[in-house]
Amino acid sequence: MAKIPFGPNYDEMLAPSLIDKDIRTKALAALTQNELDPINLFNITWKDATNQVRKVVLPSALTGIDANIVVMLGCGFPSGSHKVGPAYSTLIEGLVDGEIIPGEHTILGPSTGNFGIGTAYVSKLLGFRAIVIMPDSMSKERYERIKRYGGELELTPGSESDVILTLEKTRELMKNPKNKALAQFELFPNYRFHRHVTGGSAIDAVKGVGNGRIAGFTSAPGSAGTLAAGDQIKATFPEAKVAALEPYECSTLANGGRGQHRIEGIGDKMCTLIHNVLNTDFVILIKDEETVQGVKIFHDGVDALVSMGVDRNFALSLRDLFGPSGICNVLGAIKLAKFLRLGPGDNVVTIATDGFDRYNSVLEELNSRYLELAPQVLNRWTRDIFLGATDELVFDFRKPSAKEQLFKQKENDWLKFGYSKQFLDSMRNQSFWDAQYAKVGEYNRKILASR
Repeated sequence: MAKIPFGPNYDEMLAPSLIDKDIRTKALAALTQNELDPINLFNITWKDATNQVRKVVLPSALTGIDANIVVMLGCGFPSGSHKVGPAYSTLIEGLVDGEIIPGEHTILGPSTGNFGIGTAYVSKLLGFRAIVIMPDSMSKERYERIKRYGGELELTPGSESDVILTLEKTRELMKNPKNKALAQFELFPNYRFHRHVTGGSAIDAVKGVGNGRIAGFTSAPGSAGTLAAGDQIKATFPEAKVAALEPYECSTLANGGRGQHRIEGIGDKMCTLIHNVLNTDFVILIKDEETVQGVKIFHDGVDALVSMGVDRNFALSLRDLFGPSGICNVLGAIKLAKFLRLGPGDNVVTIATDGFDRYNSVLEELNSRYLELAPQVLNRWTRDIFLGATDELVFDFRKPSAKEQLFKQKENDWLKFGYSKQFLDSMRNQSFWDAQYAKVGEYNRKILASR
């Protein structure tokens, strides 16, 4: 077998302390000095240089609740988003399985942005040509970053809510056997990365916070990969509740709704193949305008946050850590905590997928839509959006009849892409998902052997 390019396995992404110290030291230096050095693959982890989870715990002055909202920060990953993790995992599994061959195959990355950026980035570091298939109405910073990493763009009509068109285009391009897709919506390395690495890191993130347990986990599904962390969380904290968040304007999982929205990275008019609906307890709707306004508050509304009692230095530290999907996840966490009547010591964990660096144009568009954004306006938004978040628009999916709704949605979405009903029915049992997760051990060994 040809030697596989150097990169971490799942255990090393969860616990970078397992990485050879010399490699770890060089990787940490490259993270700030040369982002295109392939050794940056060893920086694909939620952990910082001290092996602690990158996170913030939001104060009650901001959230209006007694429970802790623990936000894991994705902006510290190479390429600026945690989506680089599933992109790398899918590519490295294909390499060690011999299904993707260096010098022979082109990598396809269907995405609405961050996974596409991750695909372009990982492909660059591993020496592959990459084509990113994504809607033509995303923020310009996303396109620019993909091109910066050498990725090519294949644009499809529409926005976040039209990701199904990227799947159709990907299948068309896959008719060429030289093209191999990192199909995040349907390939299980995405599930494995998030269950093992994100889920394990979430458990680490609450150590020393509140009661040290996780009462709830929230994430908006784009591919639904991040929701797989809920499986790992529930294995450790069986009482934990998992909530999938959707745009109010495109409430497909909640009630079959369709529509356009502006929360980049989420809400795709479908139930993805790798979404384990067995462990989705709630679906919560978030209004897209509030997420963009929230980015404005975190980035430009330091005084508004301070007026609510937030420490100024803490408010300043938030400026570059959140994009719209991160704000969406925070609002969902607040709503879940209120719905569950959580109190002091309880923890709700969520994630900020990326940082502000790819949303300048989004704020420019927001600013153009409002005649005036005086301090009083930001003060009102802050109170209304965060303190005013309610437990309305929370849909309970714990009953079998509600789960059936999600299974039927998945059938409707994936039978037409060639998956059999028998295969889809096998997903109705947790043993299916546990078997997928068990492959982590196999790939840990394969990656080390090939390396």
